[in-house]
Amino acid sequence: MTELLTAATARIGSLLTGVDRLGVAFSGGVDSSVLTALAARALGRDRVLAILGVSPSLADDERTGAHEVARFLGVPVVEVATHEGERAAYRANGPDRCFHCKDELFSRIGDEVDVAHRLDAIAYGENADDARRPDRPGSRAATAHRVLRPLVAAGLDKAAVRAIARELRLPCADKPAAPCLASRIPHFAEVIPEKLRQVECAEAALRRLGFGDLRVRHHGDVARIELSPDDLIRAVSEPLRGTVHAAIVAAGFRFAAVDLAGVQSGAFTLPLVQVGCD
Repeated sequence: MTELLTAATARIGSLLTGVDRLGVAFSGGVDSSVLTALAARALGRDRVLAILGVSPSLADDERTGAHEVARFLGVPVVEVATHEGERAAYRANGPDRCFHCKDELFSRIGDEVDVAHRLDAIAYGENADDARRPDRPGSRAATAHRVLRPLVAAGLDKAAVRAIARELRLPCADKPAAPCLASRIPHFAEVIPEKLRQVECAEAALRRLGFGDLRVRHHGDVARIELSPDDLIRAVSEPLRGTVHAAIVAAGFRFAAVDLAGVQSGAFTLPLVQVGCD
C-alpha cells in the first residue's frame, strides 16, 4: 500500500472507533465508493452497508453502476425509495434543493434501515474540498441527522480520494462526477419527472455515442449540452453533428445548443449563493 492509502485507512478506522456497524449513503461515485472501501477495510465488509437512494432523480445507468461497484467492494447494498418529489420545497428548486433531497434520504434511512440493520452510525461521502464550497446545502441535512463525514474529518480532498480509488482499482476510479438529474434544471424552474426523464434520455444517448464527462441542462425546449473540450469539437463536427441533434430531439427537446464553456460544476447554484454572500 502507498503511504496515502495506509494513512487514510488508519485515519478512517480511528474516526469510526466505537462503530460496530456502519451504513454509508452510497451512489457508486468516487467519494462514496472510497468511503465505503476504507470503512470496509477498517471495520470488515460484513459490518458496512451501502445504502442507495432510488428516485426519478437517479439515472438507471447510475443505479446499475452503483451495484457493480458494491459487488467489487464485496459489501451488501440496500435500496431505499426516496420521495423528495413529493416535497413542495424540493420541486420549487431553490438553491437549497439539495438540502431537501438529502433530508429526505437521511429521514428514510432513519425510518427504514437504521434499526432493521442494527446500524450504529450513518456516513456519507462529502470530501474536504466539497466542505469548503458554498453550494452544498446537503451538508446541513447531514448535520441535522448526525450523519458522519469521515472523508472531511480525515482531510481527504478530491485529489486524494481519486488517488485512493485508483490504487484500489475501483471500477469508478476515473468516472466523472455525476450529480443527480435534478441538478440539470435551472433553479426556480419546477423539478418534475418528465424533465428528469428528458435529461436522462438525452445524456444516455450521448454516452452511447462515446461522449464522456457531460451535462444536458434543461431549458424548456432547449437542451444546453456541456462537454469536455475534445468532445465539444466532436459534437459539432460531421459525422456526429446530425446524430447528436437527433438524439436530443428524440429525448423530447426541440433545440440542441452546445455550451462553449464546457462542463461546469455548480453551474446553476454557485452564481446564486455567491451573490448571496457578497
